[in-house]
Amino acid sequence: MTSAPVQVAIVGLGRWAKVLTRASAKSEKLKIVAGYSRSAEKREAFERETGVPSAPTIETVLVDRSIEGVILTVPNEQHLPMAALVAKAKKHVYTEKPIASSLAEGLEIAALEKKYGITVTVGHSARLMAGIRKIREAIDAGELGRVAFLEANFSNNRALELTPLTWRWYKDKAPGGPLSQLAIHQFDVLHYLGGEVVEASGMASKLSPVGAEVDDQSMTLLKFADGKIGYVGSCWTSPGIFSVRVFGSKGLMHYEIDFDTWDTPDQLHKKSTLYIQRGIDGYAKREELRVPESDMFRAELEMFAESCRTGKANELSAHNGNVAVAMVYAALKSLEQNGQSVAIASVLEDAQSRVRE
Repeated sequence: MTSAPVQVAIVGLGRWAKVLTRASAKSEKLKIVAGYSRSAEKREAFERETGVPSAPTIETVLVDRSIEGVILTVPNEQHLPMAALVAKAKKHVYTEKPIASSLAEGLEIAALEKKYGITVTVGHSARLMAGIRKIREAIDAGELGRVAFLEANFSNNRALELTPLTWRWYKDKAPGGPLSQLAIHQFDVLHYLGGEVVEASGMASKLSPVGAEVDDQSMTLLKFADGKIGYVGSCWTSPGIFSVRVFGSKGLMHYEIDFDTWDTPDQLHKKSTLYIQRGIDGYAKREELRVPESDMFRAELEMFAESCRTGKANELSAHNGNVAVAMVYAALKSLEQNGQSVAIASVLEDAQSRVRE
Protein backbone atom coordinates (compact mmCIF):
# COMPACT_ATOMS: atom_id res chain seq x y z
CA MET A 1 0.00 0.00 0.00
CA THR A 2 1.23 3.49 -0.79
CA SER A 3 1.14 6.29 1.79
CA ALA A 4 -1.11 9.27 1.27
CA PRO A 5 0.70 12.29 -0.18
CA VAL A 6 2.18 14.81 2.22
CA GLN A 7 0.00 17.91 2.31
CA VAL A 8 1.81 21.23 1.93
CA ALA A 9 0.97 24.86 1.28
CA ILE A 10 2.69 27.37 -0.98
CA VAL A 11 3.24 31.01 -0.04
CA GLY A 12 4.06 33.65 -2.64
CA LEU A 13 2.04 33.10 -5.78
CA GLY A 14 4.14 34.50 -8.61
CA ARG A 15 5.54 32.78 -11.70
CA TRP A 16 7.73 30.32 -9.83
CA ALA A 17 4.87 29.16 -7.62
CA LYS A 18 3.08 28.11 -10.79
CA VAL A 19 6.15 26.22 -12.05
CA LEU A 20 6.42 24.26 -8.80
CA THR A 21 2.69 23.66 -8.61
CA ARG A 22 2.73 22.15 -12.10
CA ALA A 23 5.61 19.90 -11.02
CA SER A 24 3.79 18.85 -7.85
CA ALA A 25 0.73 17.83 -9.83
CA LYS A 26 2.79 14.98 -11.35
CA SER A 27 3.80 13.60 -7.96
CA GLU A 28 2.07 11.04 -5.78
CA LYS A 29 4.26 11.96 -2.79
CA LEU A 30 3.01 15.45 -2.01
CA LYS A 31 0.01 17.63 -2.70
CA ILE A 32 -0.25 21.41 -2.54
CA VAL A 33 -3.54 21.97 -0.75
CA ALA A 34 -3.43 25.74 -0.13
CA GLY A 35 -1.89 28.85 -1.66
CA TYR A 36 -1.41 32.20 0.02
CA SER A 37 -0.42 35.69 -1.12
CA ARG A 38 -1.09 39.03 0.55
CA SER A 39 -2.78 40.03 -2.71
CA ALA A 40 -6.38 38.81 -2.98
CA GLU A 41 -6.13 39.27 -6.75
CA LYS A 42 -3.12 36.93 -6.93
CA ARG A 43 -4.83 34.39 -4.70
CA GLU A 44 -7.89 34.31 -6.90
CA ALA A 45 -5.88 34.15 -10.14
CA PHE A 46 -3.68 31.34 -8.78
CA GLU A 47 -6.71 29.30 -7.72
CA ARG A 48 -8.34 29.74 -11.13
CA GLU A 49 -5.18 28.73 -13.00
CA THR A 50 -3.98 25.84 -10.81
CA GLY A 51 -7.05 24.63 -8.96
CA VAL A 52 -5.23 25.00 -5.62
CA PRO A 53 -7.59 26.47 -2.98
CA SER A 54 -6.50 29.85 -1.69
CA ALA A 55 -5.99 30.63 2.00
CA PRO A 56 -7.38 34.00 3.12
CA THR A 57 -4.57 34.59 5.66
CA ILE A 58 -1.16 33.13 6.50
CA GLU A 59 -2.57 32.22 9.91
CA THR A 60 -5.05 29.92 8.18
CA VAL A 61 -2.11 27.97 6.79
CA LEU A 62 -0.12 27.95 10.02
CA VAL A 63 -2.92 26.59 12.22
CA ASP A 64 -3.99 23.86 9.80
CA ARG A 65 -2.66 20.64 11.34
CA SER A 66 -3.11 18.70 8.09
CA ILE A 67 -0.45 20.89 6.43
CA GLU A 68 2.97 19.43 7.24
CA GLY A 69 5.19 21.79 5.27
CA VAL A 70 5.21 25.14 3.49
CA ILE A 71 6.87 26.05 0.19
CA LEU A 72 8.16 29.63 0.16
CA THR A 73 8.37 31.34 -3.23
CA VAL A 74 8.48 34.84 -1.79
CA PRO A 75 11.18 37.48 -2.50
CA ASN A 76 14.59 36.73 -0.99
CA GLU A 77 14.32 39.32 1.77
CA GLN A 78 11.15 37.60 3.02
CA HIS A 79 12.72 34.14 3.33
CA LEU A 80 13.85 34.53 6.95
CA PRO A 81 10.71 36.12 8.44
CA MET A 82 8.42 33.69 6.61
CA ALA A 83 10.58 30.67 7.43
CA ALA A 84 10.55 31.69 11.10
CA LEU A 85 6.75 31.87 11.13
CA VAL A 86 6.46 28.47 9.46
CA ALA A 87 9.02 26.82 11.73
CA LYS A 88 7.43 28.26 14.86
CA ALA A 89 4.20 26.59 13.76
CA LYS A 90 6.17 23.29 13.70
CA LYS A 91 5.92 22.93 9.94
CA HIS A 92 8.80 22.01 7.65
CA VAL A 93 10.24 24.69 5.38
CA TYR A 94 11.05 24.66 1.68
CA THR A 95 12.57 27.88 0.40
CA GLU A 96 13.67 28.75 -3.09
CA LYS A 97 17.34 29.51 -3.66
CA PRO A 98 19.15 31.42 -2.43
CA ILE A 99 18.34 30.32 1.10
CA ALA A 100 18.14 34.00 2.11
CA SER A 101 19.02 37.50 1.00
CA SER A 102 22.22 37.40 3.10
CA LEU A 103 24.47 34.70 4.50
CA ALA A 104 23.75 35.79 8.09
CA GLU A 105 20.02 35.38 7.46
CA GLY A 106 20.69 32.00 5.82
CA LEU A 107 22.47 30.85 8.98
CA GLU A 108 19.50 32.04 11.04
CA ILE A 109 17.20 29.93 8.84
CA ALA A 110 19.46 26.92 9.36
CA ALA A 111 19.23 27.46 13.12
CA LEU A 112 15.43 27.11 12.94
CA GLU A 113 15.85 23.36 12.42
CA LYS A 114 17.31 22.77 15.86
CA LYS A 115 15.21 25.43 17.59
CA TYR A 116 11.85 24.07 16.40
CA GLY A 117 12.61 20.48 15.41
CA ILE A 118 11.82 20.99 11.73
CA THR A 119 13.77 20.56 8.48
CA VAL A 120 14.75 23.15 5.87
CA THR A 121 14.96 22.26 2.18
CA VAL A 122 16.56 24.73 -0.26
CA GLY A 123 15.58 24.65 -3.93
CA HIS A 124 18.99 24.08 -5.51
CA SER A 125 17.38 21.87 -8.12
CA ALA A 126 20.14 22.00 -10.75
CA ARG A 127 22.12 19.26 -9.00
CA LEU A 128 19.10 16.99 -9.57
CA MET A 129 19.25 17.18 -13.38
CA ALA A 130 19.69 13.71 -14.89
CA GLY A 131 22.91 14.71 -16.67
CA ILE A 132 24.48 16.02 -13.46
CA ARG A 133 23.54 12.81 -11.64
CA LYS A 134 25.10 10.74 -14.45
CA ILE A 135 28.36 12.68 -14.11
CA ARG A 136 28.38 12.05 -10.36
CA GLU A 137 27.77 8.33 -10.99
CA ALA A 138 30.76 8.25 -13.36
CA ILE A 139 32.97 10.04 -10.83
CA ASP A 140 31.96 7.67 -8.03
CA ALA A 141 32.51 4.62 -10.27
CA GLY A 142 36.02 5.79 -11.16
CA GLU A 143 35.24 6.07 -14.87
CA LEU A 144 36.92 9.48 -15.11
CA GLY A 145 39.91 8.61 -12.96
CA ARG A 146 41.14 11.30 -10.60
CA VAL A 147 39.10 14.44 -11.25
CA ALA A 148 41.33 17.50 -11.31
CA PHE A 149 39.31 20.27 -12.99
CA LEU A 150 35.65 21.30 -13.29
CA GLU A 151 34.07 24.09 -15.29
CA ALA A 152 30.55 25.40 -15.55
CA ASN A 153 28.64 28.23 -17.18
CA PHE A 154 25.16 29.61 -16.68
CA SER A 155 24.36 32.65 -18.82
CA ASN A 156 21.43 34.50 -20.33
CA ASN A 157 20.54 37.94 -21.70
CA ARG A 158 18.82 39.36 -18.59
CA ALA A 159 21.09 42.43 -18.38
CA LEU A 160 19.89 43.62 -21.78
CA GLU A 161 16.31 43.79 -20.43
CA LEU A 162 16.94 45.58 -17.11
CA THR A 163 15.35 48.92 -16.25
CA PRO A 164 15.39 50.96 -13.02
CA LEU A 165 11.93 49.47 -12.33
CA THR A 166 13.38 45.94 -12.02
CA TRP A 167 15.00 44.84 -8.75
CA ARG A 168 17.91 43.15 -10.52
CA TRP A 169 19.08 46.62 -11.66
CA TYR A 170 20.41 47.39 -8.16
CA LYS A 171 23.59 46.17 -6.43
CA ASP A 172 21.93 45.73 -3.05
CA LYS A 173 19.16 43.56 -4.56
CA ALA A 174 21.25 41.48 -6.98
CA PRO A 175 24.88 41.71 -5.81
CA GLY A 176 27.28 40.82 -8.58
CA GLY A 177 24.45 40.57 -11.12
CA PRO A 178 24.69 37.11 -12.67
CA LEU A 179 27.08 36.06 -9.90
CA SER A 180 24.28 35.92 -7.31
CA GLN A 181 21.45 35.16 -9.72
CA LEU A 182 22.90 32.47 -12.01
CA ALA A 183 26.39 31.40 -10.91
CA ILE A 184 25.01 30.37 -7.52
CA HIS A 185 23.31 27.42 -9.23
CA GLN A 186 26.65 26.24 -10.57
CA PHE A 187 28.41 26.82 -7.25
CA ASP A 188 26.06 24.28 -5.72
CA VAL A 189 26.52 21.88 -8.67
CA LEU A 190 30.31 21.99 -8.44
CA HIS A 191 30.13 21.59 -4.65
CA TYR A 192 28.01 18.47 -5.28
CA LEU A 193 30.36 17.09 -7.93
CA GLY A 194 33.70 18.15 -6.50
CA GLY A 195 33.29 18.23 -2.74
CA GLU A 196 34.31 20.92 -0.27
CA VAL A 197 35.37 24.25 -1.76
CA VAL A 198 37.94 26.16 0.31
CA GLU A 199 38.72 29.31 -1.71
CA ALA A 200 37.19 31.54 -4.38
CA SER A 201 38.58 34.40 -6.46
CA GLY A 202 36.82 36.41 -9.12
CA MET A 203 36.71 39.11 -11.71
CA ALA A 204 33.77 40.95 -13.20
CA SER A 205 32.88 43.56 -15.78
CA LYS A 206 29.98 45.75 -16.85
CA LEU A 207 29.32 45.71 -20.60
CA SER A 208 25.54 45.92 -21.02
CA PRO A 209 24.47 49.19 -22.72
CA VAL A 210 21.44 49.70 -20.44
CA GLY A 211 23.45 51.23 -17.57
CA ALA A 212 22.34 49.11 -14.61
CA GLU A 213 24.23 49.33 -11.30
CA VAL A 214 25.18 45.65 -11.32
CA ASP A 215 28.04 43.94 -13.11
CA ASP A 216 26.88 41.77 -15.99
CA GLN A 217 29.93 39.56 -16.63
CA SER A 218 31.33 37.26 -13.94
CA MET A 219 34.18 34.72 -13.69
CA THR A 220 34.97 32.85 -10.48
CA LEU A 221 37.86 30.47 -9.83
CA LEU A 222 37.44 27.82 -7.14
CA LYS A 223 39.89 25.68 -5.19
CA PHE A 224 38.67 22.45 -3.61
CA ALA A 225 39.87 20.87 -0.38
CA ASP A 226 41.55 17.97 -2.20
CA GLY A 227 43.47 20.24 -4.60
CA LYS A 228 41.26 20.17 -7.67
CA ILE A 229 40.32 23.52 -9.19
CA GLY A 230 37.25 24.82 -10.97
CA TYR A 231 35.74 27.72 -12.84
CA VAL A 232 32.22 29.18 -13.01
CA GLY A 233 31.37 31.72 -15.70
CA SER A 234 28.20 33.75 -16.01
CA CYS A 235 27.42 36.26 -18.75
CA TRP A 236 24.23 38.34 -18.57
CA THR A 237 24.37 39.63 -22.14
CA SER A 238 24.19 36.46 -24.26
CA PRO A 239 21.74 33.76 -25.30
CA GLY A 240 20.95 31.30 -22.53
CA ILE A 241 23.25 28.38 -21.73
CA PHE A 242 23.72 25.92 -18.87
CA SER A 243 26.72 23.63 -19.19
CA VAL A 244 29.03 21.61 -16.95
CA ARG A 245 32.28 19.83 -17.84
CA VAL A 246 34.40 17.59 -15.59
CA PHE A 247 37.98 16.57 -16.42
CA GLY A 248 39.65 13.45 -15.01
CA SER A 249 42.80 11.42 -15.66
CA LYS A 250 40.85 8.75 -17.58
CA GLY A 251 38.28 10.90 -19.34
CA LEU A 252 36.02 13.91 -19.35
CA MET A 253 32.26 14.40 -19.38
CA HIS A 254 30.23 17.26 -20.78
CA TYR A 255 26.57 18.09 -20.10
CA GLU A 256 24.55 20.90 -21.64
CA ILE A 257 20.85 21.68 -21.73
CA ASP A 258 18.58 23.77 -23.89
CA PHE A 259 18.04 26.77 -21.61
CA ASP A 260 14.56 27.35 -23.08
CA THR A 261 13.35 24.18 -21.37
CA TRP A 262 14.41 25.28 -17.86
CA ASP A 263 10.80 25.80 -16.73
CA THR A 264 9.75 22.42 -18.16
CA PRO A 265 12.47 20.07 -16.87
CA ASP A 266 10.54 16.95 -17.79
CA GLN A 267 11.41 17.88 -21.39
CA LEU A 268 15.14 18.46 -20.79
CA HIS A 269 16.21 15.00 -21.93
CA LYS A 270 14.87 15.65 -25.42
CA LYS A 271 17.39 18.40 -26.19
CA SER A 272 20.23 17.84 -23.72
CA THR A 273 23.75 16.85 -24.69
CA LEU A 274 25.77 14.41 -22.58
CA TYR A 275 29.00 12.78 -23.69
CA ILE A 276 32.07 11.08 -22.29
CA GLN A 277 35.50 11.26 -23.90
CA ARG A 278 37.86 8.55 -22.71
CA GLY A 279 41.62 8.16 -23.04
CA ILE A 280 43.85 10.21 -25.31
CA ASP A 281 42.15 9.60 -28.65
CA GLY A 282 40.29 12.88 -28.55
CA TYR A 283 37.16 14.17 -30.18
CA ALA A 284 36.70 11.34 -32.67
CA LYS A 285 35.95 8.82 -29.94
CA ARG A 286 33.51 10.84 -27.87
CA GLU A 287 30.60 8.68 -26.82
CA GLU A 288 27.16 10.29 -26.77
CA LEU A 289 25.20 9.13 -23.74
CA ARG A 290 21.43 8.95 -23.39
CA VAL A 291 20.02 11.45 -20.92
CA PRO A 292 17.30 9.76 -18.85
CA GLU A 293 13.95 11.41 -18.36
CA SER A 294 13.77 13.38 -15.13
CA ASP A 295 12.09 16.38 -13.51
CA MET A 296 14.33 18.32 -11.15
CA PHE A 297 11.44 20.33 -9.70
CA ARG A 298 9.31 17.30 -8.93
CA ALA A 299 12.42 15.59 -7.50
CA GLU A 300 13.19 18.45 -5.11
CA LEU A 301 9.58 18.65 -3.96
CA GLU A 302 9.56 14.91 -3.33
CA MET A 303 12.75 15.28 -1.26
CA PHE A 304 10.91 17.94 0.73
CA ALA A 305 7.94 15.60 1.15
CA GLU A 306 10.23 12.87 2.49
CA SER A 307 11.74 15.30 5.00
CA CYS A 308 8.24 16.32 6.10
CA ARG A 309 7.35 12.65 6.58
CA THR A 310 10.53 11.53 8.36
CA GLY A 311 11.82 14.70 10.02
CA LYS A 312 15.23 14.04 8.47
CA ALA A 313 17.18 16.53 6.34
CA ASN A 314 17.85 15.76 2.67
CA GLU A 315 20.77 16.72 0.42
CA LEU A 316 19.12 20.05 -0.46
CA SER A 317 20.01 21.09 3.05
CA ALA A 318 20.25 24.45 4.74
CA HIS A 319 24.00 23.84 5.11
CA ASN A 320 24.50 23.27 1.39
CA GLY A 321 22.32 26.31 0.65
CA ASN A 322 24.50 28.44 2.89
CA VAL A 323 27.71 27.09 1.33
CA ALA A 324 26.46 28.28 -2.08
CA VAL A 325 25.74 31.76 -0.67
CA ALA A 326 29.14 31.79 1.05
CA MET A 327 30.78 31.12 -2.31
CA VAL A 328 28.94 34.13 -3.77
CA TYR A 329 30.10 36.32 -0.88
CA ALA A 330 33.67 35.07 -1.20
CA ALA A 331 33.63 35.94 -4.91
CA LEU A 332 32.20 39.40 -4.16
CA LYS A 333 34.88 40.01 -1.53
CA SER A 334 37.53 38.90 -4.00
CA LEU A 335 36.26 41.48 -6.49
CA GLU A 336 36.76 44.18 -3.84
CA GLN A 337 40.31 42.89 -3.30
CA ASN A 338 41.31 42.90 -6.99
CA GLY A 339 40.95 39.15 -7.44
CA GLN A 340 42.68 37.98 -4.27
CA SER A 341 41.54 34.53 -3.13
CA VAL A 342 39.09 34.49 -0.23
CA ALA A 343 38.61 31.52 2.12
CA ILE A 344 35.04 30.19 2.26
CA ALA A 345 35.51 29.38 5.95
CA SER A 346 36.36 33.00 6.75
CA VAL A 347 33.19 34.21 5.03
CA LEU A 348 31.10 31.74 7.03
CA GLU A 349 32.83 32.71 10.28
CA ASP A 350 32.20 36.43 9.63
CA ALA A 351 28.50 35.76 9.05
CA GLN A 352 28.27 33.55 12.15
CA SER A 353 29.82 36.29 14.27
CA ARG A 354 27.20 38.77 13.00
CA VAL A 355 24.45 36.31 13.94
CA ARG A 356 25.87 35.93 17.46
CA GLU A 357 25.99 39.70 17.86
